[in-house]
Amino acid sequence: MRLVVTGRDGQVAASLLEAGQAAAGVEVIAIGRPQLDLARPDTVIEAIAAAKPDIVVSAAAYTAVDQAEDEPDLAFAVNAAGAGQVAQAASRLGVPVIHLSTDYVFDGTKDAAYVETDATAPRSVYGASKLAGEQVVAAANPRHLILRTAWVYSPFGKNFVKTMLRLAADRDEIAVVADQWGNPTSALDIADAILHAAAQLHEGAVTSGIYHLAGTGEANWSGFARHILDTSRVLGGPWARVRDIATMDYPTKARRPANSRLSSAKFAAAFGWNAPDWRQSTEAVVRRLLAGEPKQALTA
Repeated sequence: MRLVVTGRDGQVAASLLEAGQAAAGVEVIAIGRPQLDLARPDTVIEAIAAAKPDIVVSAAAYTAVDQAEDEPDLAFAVNAAGAGQVAQAASRLGVPVIHLSTDYVFDGTKDAAYVETDATAPRSVYGASKLAGEQVVAAANPRHLILRTAWVYSPFGKNFVKTMLRLAADRDEIAVVADQWGNPTSALDIADAILHAAAQLHEGAVTSGIYHLAGTGEANWSGFARHILDTSRVLGGPWARVRDIATMDYPTKARRPANSRLSSAKFAAAFGWNAPDWRQSTEAVVRRLLAGEPKQALTA
């Protein structure tokens, strides 16, 4: 089974490439700019067709949440129109698409974990562009899995875990928002889940649709930060105190949902796969980062 993933430099793509090397009977190929540029639709179909996929994983996205407020046209071009081109390319080749989406499609006002049937109401340009992408992907390819995930981190790319470790090396105290809740999710776990689901999708054994795929357990950002830094201290890495602050004390251009917890029960029932507890997955990533894996891993 050959998986072609868009977004060569992203956390999920890097994690899938690593997971594919260890999985029997699986080949993962990542394609990105300039060969494939979601802002240039003419590049998409040719690049994907040349890679000869059995399944396409649509992971490339415009993810600069605050910058998207100033660049709505580009955010929608990549996250909606570009994602649709990827799904359409897969459809023309007669293969399924697995598309990555986000918790930001919700407004965060629910007092429990969101399920797939809850009403969407994004509060940011980024969230709106990703919701539009879900709709375009579903329309472009009837064989689709749309996976909403949240708070993604890994040994690769830029993410919250790496930022906390970097800041702790230079500061005694870090102020972190305490009134936003979600599910920290390792891209390594996302990759494992995608490979698990892809095998069943390839065999036609699953139903197309939207699924939530997030780490098991919940946290607020400051609690997530404390666990990262406490783990680091135990392993001999940097540590700093974490001071709770409110969202209003850390203003951002884009509005974040106060609650972006996702229930992954539907995914677990459909695919027989559950994410590890987020603390366990975080510890595994922190251990790798402190070991310098991959090289220059703390750059964020």
